[in-house]
Amino acid sequence: MAEQIADAAAGGAAEPIRVLLVDDQELFRRGLTMLLSVEDGIEVVGEAGDGVEGTSLAASAAPDVVLLDIRMPKRTGIEACRAIKEAVPSAKIIMLTVSDEEADLYEAVKSGASGYLLKDSSIEEVAQAVRVVADGQSLISPSMAVKLIDEFKQMSRPEREHVPGLRLTERELEVLRLVAKGMNNREIAKELFISENTVKNHVRNILEKLQLHSRMEAVMYAVREKLLDLP
Repeated sequence: MAEQIADAAAGGAAEPIRVLLVDDQELFRRGLTMLLSVEDGIEVVGEAGDGVEGTSLAASAAPDVVLLDIRMPKRTGIEACRAIKEAVPSAKIIMLTVSDEEADLYEAVKSGASGYLLKDSSIEEVAQAVRVVADGQSLISPSMAVKLIDEFKQMSRPEREHVPGLRLTERELEVLRLVAKGMNNREIAKELFISENTVKNHVRNILEKLQLHSRMEAVMYAVREKLLDLP
């Protein structure tokens, strides 16, 4: 009986998150592979040294999460991000880079990236980012969050007085404001005294109404259209 219970538990275990690493620095790539491979629930399914190889490997391996450098030969990380999202729409992409340039962050978000981490992040932070984006959320390095908000402000168009056709409910606006503060679904649920599933439903509805593909894109749109009051 005990063996049957153990077998049932093993059979019900969650599948590991399949990760692809794309970085032209072989030493960094190999080191990260070794470190991620010992993390619970994460499996590295491939490595690539440039954007072209990374796109091809993503198409064949169909990873859950892709860690992409920005500065790479043959095809940049930004270009590879677009190509991978087209080839494997379900793949979540995290830019893992030394670049703290606002322009790179903005282009990464526009290209479909769900995360943006600097290479000075700890392995724990990288592993957590993999888990967060695999769960459908977004994550960026804290130091870049401020720059993202600044980019939002610069995108604001004072001359726009209204948003034609846009109808978010008060609750959806509340959720969007908290997303803009960098909160994840669990934190938003706690703040608003609702369930995580309810938060997920609100986020999905927001994206559908805005016709966007990620939480970060939704916040960028909302700030541009003056739906949020950011400090």
